[in-house]
Amino acid sequence: MATLGIDGTGQRLLRRLNPGPGGWQVGLATVATVGVALGLSALLIAVTGGSPTASTKALYQGSMATPAAWSTSLLYVAPLLLVAVGACVSARSGFFNIGQEGQVLIGALAGAWVGLRLAVPGPLLLVLVLLASVVGAGVWAGLSALMYRFRGVNVVVSTMLMTFLAQQLISFAVNTPWLLQESRLGRGTLSPQSNPVPENARLASLGDYPNLQLNGGLVLAVVVAVVLALVMARTRWGFRLKMVGLNPAAARHAGVRVGALGGIALAISGALAGLAGALLLTSPVGTNRLQPGMSLNIGWDGLLVALVARNNPLLAIPVAVLFGVLRAGGSFLAATGVPSFLVDVVKALLVLAFVAPPVVIGMLRRRRLADQPATPTTPTTPTTAAASPEPTDPSAPATPTASVPGPRSTAPEPADPGDAGTAGTKDAMEGRLA
Repeated sequence: MATLGIDGTGQRLLRRLNPGPGGWQVGLATVATVGVALGLSALLIAVTGGSPTASTKALYQGSMATPAAWSTSLLYVAPLLLVAVGACVSARSGFFNIGQEGQVLIGALAGAWVGLRLAVPGPLLLVLVLLASVVGAGVWAGLSALMYRFRGVNVVVSTMLMTFLAQQLISFAVNTPWLLQESRLGRGTLSPQSNPVPENARLASLGDYPNLQLNGGLVLAVVVAVVLALVMARTRWGFRLKMVGLNPAAARHAGVRVGALGGIALAISGALAGLAGALLLTSPVGTNRLQPGMSLNIGWDGLLVALVARNNPLLAIPVAVLFGVLRAGGSFLAATGVPSFLVDVVKALLVLAFVAPPVVIGMLRRRRLADQPATPTTPTTPTTAAASPEPTDPSAPATPTASVPGPRSTAPEPADPGDAGTAGTKDAMEGRLA
């Protein structure tokens, strides 16, 4: 039976993404690699027959040119940020959770079930939908912790494989009439989707189109990110979480329950991904229906946000804004003749540009330290008594010298007649002490 402790993959990733000393080198290398990534992106657009200038302009118009474009970008920021913060929590504990895509779907499934089955008036229904999404996805992620605890299944493998299981569950739910498939209206054809959630189960927005609109999900995501950043940086629980991630053996020796803490961190990661799924269900970013493809790769992109932010929840906020801008502006690239999948290529290049420098610099630093020759230590020669006396001044007063005992004689001392009776006892005690 395996003991739930640290996941080896997450521990290695956590150490490699930590810049350590020489942070200015990492900063300069990051700026250089980002420039190279943008240059490669422009080259790919030119090779595919598009114009880098026109593509950049279209990306800007679709994401930042108008208040309405900013509204769309910020709608994507909220679920991306929640997934990223959850990934930061699990990675800080040493577990590398890559099943956020499936956990987003499970959260949306649980929220849709509660929203469509419970007839609760007022905003209480929205609260229940959000709570159901958090609990459902948290339990789903906790199954991976249990599999690691009792069967030794690697967390990376189990969370990834459970993503495909979640996709099949969503497909079954929206294709089963007695489960969550939409109601038939007349003789219309049923689609693989659920009914829309009620109005009182949807998040409200501040502002009206075409002005800037701030959805309540964005406020919720930012608050969660700030609170968890403070908890991980200023509380005893956060210190123990970091201790488990860096050195589980030392944490266990200090009395930390490594298994319980790692399982809780993994469940929190899944719960936040489920909350992101609830936002996709209850905010204007989607159709307010449960659909098989409603996750929109939010789970994968949120994981990339955490990697670029180097497991820092506060740094994940601006990174999530960047990814939201890329996602919102990607739909405008089709007008310039550029395939929309190039946005994914650009995101992948940016992730490599941010993640590679600390890893490469750390490898070079370790190799340089390993190649340095060890400095030999000169042994100290013991001072011995002078063999030949130096000439002394006859006028100087004679200084008394302490008698130095000579080497111990190996000749046996004469035995004391009184010790004859205790000789055996003394020999036995000396043998016992030796």
